[in-house]
Amino acid sequence: MPIDLLQLGIFIVITCLIAGLTYRRVVKDTEHHQAAADRQEVFLAGKGLGWMVVAGSITLTNLSTDQLVGMNGNQMLLLVWWELSAVLGLVILAKIILPVYYRYDCTTTTELLEKRYGDIRIRSLIGALFLLGNLFIFIPVTLYGGSLFMQTMFNVDLPVTFIAIGFAVLGSAYAVLGGLRAVAISDAYSGVLLLSLGLVVVVLALASINFDLSGIPTERLTLVGDSSSPIPWHTLLTGMLFIQIFYWGTNQTITQRAMASPTVKEGQKGVLAAAIIRLLIIPPLVVIPGIVSYKLYGDIGDAAFGRVVGDVLPL
Repeated sequence: MPIDLLQLGIFIVITCLIAGLTYRRVVKDTEHHQAAADRQEVFLAGKGLGWMVVAGSITLTNLSTDQLVGMNGNQMLLLVWWELSAVLGLVILAKIILPVYYRYDCTTTTELLEKRYGDIRIRSLIGALFLLGNLFIFIPVTLYGGSLFMQTMFNVDLPVTFIAIGFAVLGSAYAVLGGLRAVAISDAYSGVLLLSLGLVVVVLALASINFDLSGIPTERLTLVGDSSSPIPWHTLLTGMLFIQIFYWGTNQTITQRAMASPTVKEGQKGVLAAAIIRLLIIPPLVVIPGIVSYKLYGDIGDAAFGRVVGDVLPL
């Protein structure tokens, strides 16, 4: 059997295993619920997510292919500031914003606007804007990144569009059939595997160049960006902070996980745990493989992460 088919087979087996474990856990947790009729079960997992599931789901929801593929595709250390500043956004979500959602007993982020201002029209308007943003910006980028990674790592001879359609169908099945509980539990299981393998990839990637970063241009290793850099240094003191507060505090895919805990304290524990993971584990995953790929292959853009993973992991 060709090695690339063996790797693809292992991926499929692991994916099916996670799906099976998720199904078993969801059935156990919802045996006393009528999920189709219970709005809170669909949107907030029946308020039954513990802090560990919240932390794992938030981490994997954000750490998708747009980070792993896109940020490593820049092939520079400077992009790590996105993840480091995200810690502050998560802390603000836990300490300031999340208690407000619980106080107003919200099911979605936009519901807060309706309850706060007593006008369903503002909720509908902002909900429509969030929906359009997800449909035309976030989801296409995520599907493209994941499809490109699969194509590059496994050397799949299929158009990116076909792979993206497969991801879209599988992801939709989780969300539509299982609700938030299925998505969050599968995220938690997948997150443990992704973070573990991600750290292995970082170590193996550095080992492939003997932990020697010499020869890489200085501008790709600096943490202080000038005015022409992707992240100018003064952006860290201004715009980036507001972006992180907006993203972590209002993004439905993030806040919904935190609002699905039985109490605000449990939700806060999950969010703060996600912040610790983001501070200690995520930064090397989103920049080091890209930097190593620059030394190995040159400027190859978004193909960097998939190629490094395919080359350094044991066959």
